[in-house]
Amino acid sequence: MGGPLGAIIGRYPSAAAGVDELGGGAANGSGSASGAGIIRHNRRCRDIAFLVLFAAFWVAMIVNSSFGFNQGNPLRLTYELDYKGNICGDKHGNPNLHELDVRYWMNPNQVYQSGLKNSKVNLADAKAICLMECPNPAVDGLNFICDYPEGDIHLSVDDWINRDYDYFEYLTPDMRNSSLQLQGPCYPVIFPTVNVYWSCQFIARASNVSLKHWQQLGGVSIDENILIDKTVHKAINSRSAVLKRYVADIGKSWPVFIVCGGILPLFLSAIWLFMIRYFVAAMTWITVVLFNALVISVTMFFYIKAGWIGNDPLTVVIGESDPYVHISGREINHLHTVTIFMTAVMIIAFLSSIAIVRRILIATPVLKVAAKVIGEVQALIFFPVVPCLILAIFYMFWFSATLHLFSSGQVVRNDCNTDCCSYDLKLGKVNCDNCCGYSVHYTPHISIAILFHLFGCYWATQFFLACSSTVVAGSVASYYWARGEISHDVPFFTVVSSMKRLMRYSLGSVALGSLLVSVVEWVRFILECLRRKLKLVDSARESCFGKVTSSSSECCLGCIDWTLRSVNRNAYIMIAITGKGFFKSSVLATGLILKNILRIGKVNVIGDVILFLGKLCVSLFCALFAFLMLDTHKYKSAHTKISSPVIPVLVTWALGYIVAKLFFAVVEMSIDTIILSFCQDAEEHQGNAQYAPPLLMETLDEQSELQRLTQGP
Repeated sequence: MGGPLGAIIGRYPSAAAGVDELGGGAANGSGSASGAGIIRHNRRCRDIAFLVLFAAFWVAMIVNSSFGFNQGNPLRLTYELDYKGNICGDKHGNPNLHELDVRYWMNPNQVYQSGLKNSKVNLADAKAICLMECPNPAVDGLNFICDYPEGDIHLSVDDWINRDYDYFEYLTPDMRNSSLQLQGPCYPVIFPTVNVYWSCQFIARASNVSLKHWQQLGGVSIDENILIDKTVHKAINSRSAVLKRYVADIGKSWPVFIVCGGILPLFLSAIWLFMIRYFVAAMTWITVVLFNALVISVTMFFYIKAGWIGNDPLTVVIGESDPYVHISGREINHLHTVTIFMTAVMIIAFLSSIAIVRRILIATPVLKVAAKVIGEVQALIFFPVVPCLILAIFYMFWFSATLHLFSSGQVVRNDCNTDCCSYDLKLGKVNCDNCCGYSVHYTPHISIAILFHLFGCYWATQFFLACSSTVVAGSVASYYWARGEISHDVPFFTVVSSMKRLMRYSLGSVALGSLLVSVVEWVRFILECLRRKLKLVDSARESCFGKVTSSSSECCLGCIDWTLRSVNRNAYIMIAITGKGFFKSSVLATGLILKNILRIGKVNVIGDVILFLGKLCVSLFCALFAFLMLDTHKYKSAHTKISSPVIPVLVTWALGYIVAKLFFAVVEMSIDTIILSFCQDAEEHQGNAQYAPPLLMETLDEQSELQRLTQGP
């Protein structure tokens, strides 16, 4: 261990007299043992290179995000492009498309031809304009949808909208003849359409009345094949379109994130801390029961939205539609998958709760010690609000940058090979040269920017969590080692003092620890993506050896990640106590734990399980309230309709879990810090800790533990 730890953390206060101090007691110049401070060590800045790396990372994050803010337009995530390259609903388009949100393909034959095999026509090149709502055939006649008014058509956009986009009667003979050849500027409405995620989905059920009127006017033949339905559905339901809608859901659900992912978990976590302070014996049982109830409730909500219970399933249609028309989507399939997964989680959670019931009593005494620490160092209850506010500011910036990065492609004209002609109102004639449509083009560097942005969020989150844990550990260590002769020396603002030491000496060490966790986690993520991609490409030829190699590598990385997280947590404690660098602190903490693994292992594991369930209770409560908010009319209709509750609920759950982790770290780090301090205390006094509270002595003493397990609960 390199010498007695007590000399560093206050066991022998006179040994470090005159050196750096925590509590401010040395400031009075007395030089006595009682006034020399609690945690004392000749500290200096550690792991500076990684602090510089973290600062460089923040500069890169800002530059990366500025690219997104400069190039991106979140409207592209929800709305599509018309044949001129305008975004539907964009008031800066040409013409002004404000409130014209729905994309409609005007020429049904182009839509049909784009669905044929080996066809040179792509749906992205079919002529599409933006409307306020999807049109339907007339009951007793024929409706037309005409192009944006310009050139010889002297109508304003408002007049065009008021006429239901129909100025067929104003057309010149040449224009009429061109329209009857399906070359515009007006096109017949033959098929009913429905608004599916702001694109008009054709229903392959042509109106006989409208078709008859069209034929009487001398119009060309129109294909009535069901392929017209499938072609549009395939485009709307593509993976890229679904991903864009999922990201757009994040932007639409920001009130849910603020209420259910920020305010609610902060309130619930604070209540849990207060209750663990005064009702610690009952809170273990309450946590287990509440956890199971919340898992069941959230699962039932997934069943309701999946349509397996009740009459309120998720629908892909925006607004009213024919109840006899059923349109599926990837979002519904994903929701069914998540529902099945939650069912499995519910069953496992119930069985696990039964398995740990007999061991809950073992954790109660340790939680009581942590509750006592919280009672005496009351600033710990309020401290997590500080990192919560910092993370809230960071997440607001990060989510906004995410929306812009995912929409930062360039609108470019397609390179198409189609033979098509349409009437150009500006030229006043049929033009066969500009048949290609527009698409949003994403370059490879945008993908890299998005991946860096996601990694940056994970590293920053781990960094702030680690900082919070280190501050708590420093405060609790002051409490433990100040027992007895120097207990009066614990300052009222011990949390502030611990925070100052972190900011001055240990930010580099915390940056290093959080970076290691982030890198390992991302290596797992990348390998999993590669594994899935290879499996899709060559699933039939995957050998047994390949499967074993893939599974074993995933298992090994999972074990490394779990071990690293455990080592990190204890390393942060030793960083707070000793001021050593990350790797040295990891060695110190691991040595103490290995020497006392039989004494502390069982109690610490059960305590961690209860705290983990508590964090899940808070996050599941947030997910449940998110479901309730998302089930209101606001998020089920018009522009704020979300494509699926899955992503907003998962994000809310993650935010709630992070907030809960910050608050529960007070108890978690209190237990771990006290146990590590107990181990060193016992080592320096031949197995009899002198500074441990009596309740902790009773809990961790090997003979008492053995007697308890022998007699049973």
